Amino acid sequence: MRILHPEGRMRRLLAVCLVLSLCLTGCVSAPPPASSEAAPIPVRRLQAAEKRDGGVFLRKHAAFLQRAQEGPVDLLFLGDSITEGWGKAPAVWQQHYGSLRAANFGIGGDRVEHVLWRLDNGELDRIRPRVIVLMIGTNNSASQRGEDIAAGVRDIVATLHAKSPVSRVLLLGIFPRGPRKNADGSPDDAVRRMEAIRTANASLAKLDDGQRVRYLDIGERFLVDGRIPSDVMPDQLHPAVKGYEIWAAAMQPLLTQMLAAPVGPD
Repeated sequence: MRILHPEGRMRRLLAVCLVLSLCLTGCVSAPPPASSEAAPIPVRRLQAAEKRDGGVFLRKHAAFLQRAQEGPVDLLFLGDSITEGWGKAPAVWQQHYGSLRAANFGIGGDRVEHVLWRLDNGELDRIRPRVIVLMIGTNNSASQRGEDIAAGVRDIVATLHAKSPVSRVLLLGIFPRGPRKNADGSPDDAVRRMEAIRTANASLAKLDDGQRVRYLDIGERFLVDGRIPSDVMPDQLHPAVKGYEIWAAAMQPLLTQMLAAPVGPD
């Protein structure tokens, strides 16, 4: 048996005490694994005050709550400025949705987290649409990876099912976008943003279960020789009237089928 010198026993005792102390205080942890990939940016449920737009977001949210109180909604459009922009094509809207009890809950500048906040704060509490047309995520592509955008949209779909089990979701692939300028006049990274959008769409397509969620990607309908014509999206992002005509026509067959399906989860 090895006999330690008293000084050696003291050093070992001190070392053991130090390790126990660190463990008890939670200071001992494994080092994070090295990774060359950027860390994911989770989509979170924000506080409304974080959207600094002079109160526009909250006023529109309040208007949607009022619309929900006024009467039933059979068809609900939910999204960002691209969805809100149906107001620029009233004749197209009237032709395709005028005979339906349809409502447009689109807000310009919305990201996935804004829609989550709106759902958490009552926009679906008083209505039970037969079909909800959801398209969101292009604004997230400025700072988030496609996988993270898709995770946030999946959260929205789960929230829609929880809030309104009778509703079916027509989930649209995020529309293509072309080169644009940032607020400071510098060009945005259109190539990287489209990579994020394509990655998100590939993930979102897997949510199609043939019943409660149907996925539809109509992005190719907006392109000619791989580019977005100016008469379809003048700013390479927001549809003009012709763009909304393309959207409505491309979506109509599946939307008609979903509206005709029996109400309620299968």
